[in-house]
Amino acid sequence: MKKIKCYSVRLAELISISPKAYRAIAFDGSSAIIPKSMVFGDDYSIKKSNAYWIAAFILERSSLQHSCKKVAWFNEFGRMIPNYIKNTYSPDIMIKVNNNIIEDLKRK
Repeated sequence: MKKIKCYSVRLAELISISPKAYRAIAFDGSSAIIPKSMVFGDDYSIKKSNAYWIAAFILERSSLQHSCKKVAWFNEFGRMIPNYIKNTYSPDIMIKVNNNIIEDLKRK
């Protein structure tokens, strides 16, 4: 299974210029031509502007302004691969006692 690393990129405009390419224009005025096969759809978690999932290796080659903070992995069919975080908990080792009497609480 092939995995593609993508970044969430906030763009001012994403314009279709041909059947196989987009022109992406960032808010600072930088622009780049990106293949349509490397744009994996909208990032719906961003509410204030349009954000798109774009392949990381395309962004690293272009002069388009982007951030590497928000990362997701997609398969070759354009579906997002879920991220799982495995946390393991190991309890502290307690010292074995012979009785359960708490000396401070014992009646005198």
